[in-house]
Amino acid sequence: MSPHASRAQYEQDGFTILPPFLTHEQLDALRVHMHRVMDGIVDRPGHYQPAWKKGDNPTVIRKIDQSHVVDATIHDMISHPQLGRWAHELTGANFVQVWATQLLYKPPGGADKGNVGWHQDQDYWTSWWGKTSNIFTAWVAISDVRAESGPMRFVKKSHLWGHRNQGDFFGQELEKIKSGINIPEGEKWEEIPALMPAGACSFHHRWTIHGSGPNLSEHPRMSFAIHLRTEDSKPAEKHYYNEHLDDPIVCPVIWRGDAPK
Repeated sequence: MSPHASRAQYEQDGFTILPPFLTHEQLDALRVHMHRVMDGIVDRPGHYQPAWKKGDNPTVIRKIDQSHVVDATIHDMISHPQLGRWAHELTGANFVQVWATQLLYKPPGGADKGNVGWHQDQDYWTSWWGKTSNIFTAWVAISDVRAESGPMRFVKKSHLWGHRNQGDFFGQELEKIKSGINIPEGEKWEEIPALMPAGACSFHHRWTIHGSGPNLSEHPRMSFAIHLRTEDSKPAEKHYYNEHLDDPIVCPVIWRGDAPK
């Protein structure tokens, strides 16, 4: 898909999927380092937040925030120049910065505790960033994501519905969560699975509703969510995620053009 077509899809549908940008060697290294971080082994000291840690329930989706701060291999991936180039092409931004990341490991076996409930990312960002801030997400597949892998599912054009604030990332009952989301009159709920090979990447708008079901395959679904901002963003309430913007380890700038910063 051309950059023009990808931007059109991102603007019209609220998401787009782009081809692999990581080599097989890079992917192999990232899988090793994801397991290292899950085991509590870090390259350098720093602030990271394991919502799952070694010894916890192995059927639960594993989410570790800010793993890039403590692992150099992960940091290299989340600050890859291709991600910055794509973000620039999709949004027209002259400045793109990483402000948060999530390591995500969905275990095999099909347990419901591997689900991610329907939600909009904005549900969790309102207190950190001004309401009109241009903040969005890149999602990088570290393993192949097939139909049986519990892929992320986007609700097409839902970013045009505005901020509903009715989802629940941590909820397991997908149909129950869906029934609680108010769909605007004349709109429809159309789910699109984000199927992609390892090394590929999707981008989605902060208002795009998305979630995922259980991983029915025999292999873990491994990925990273990378949260980004442009020059059209403004911190709101002071928080860890917006008070380290001058630190290139915590918040690397991945695209810089000619606009004032």
